[in-house]
Amino acid sequence: MFLGTYEPKLDDKGRIILPAKFRDQLAGGLVITRGQERCLYVFPMATFEDVLAKLQQAPMTSKEARTYTRIFLSGANDQIPDKQGRVTVPSMLRAYAGLERDLVVIGTGDRVEVWAQDAWNAYLGSNEDDFADREDELIPGIF
Repeated sequence: MFLGTYEPKLDDKGRIILPAKFRDQLAGGLVITRGQERCLYVFPMATFEDVLAKLQQAPMTSKEARTYTRIFLSGANDQIPDKQGRVTVPSMLRAYAGLERDLVVIGTGDRVEVWAQDAWNAYLGSNEDDFADREDELIPGIF
């Protein structure tokens, strides 16, 4: 399980050092790809395989499903972190997410998200009050 917020830096070679708490879960391989709200998703390889299996169940006759699958998978990049826990973020994905030097890496349960620090701060700023003030049950049986 991935939890927490971290603020690593992107180095000059386009690499980030994964948070120490995440390294064991990602050491066997991971996939980085485009995520929603212009962040990047980082999945452990086994989790990504489960996501792929679900995507393959979508009907090929659905234009929306085809488009989503194409964009999601065309940006996917599989890697094994190096001994220091570093992974390279391909330039296409850095451009998609607007990543420069300052990053925010968050754990979201089954995946990690990588955000440009200013984008994360803007996202959090525009959504935090709604989160704090929620009165209705958003996820049945949980909150």
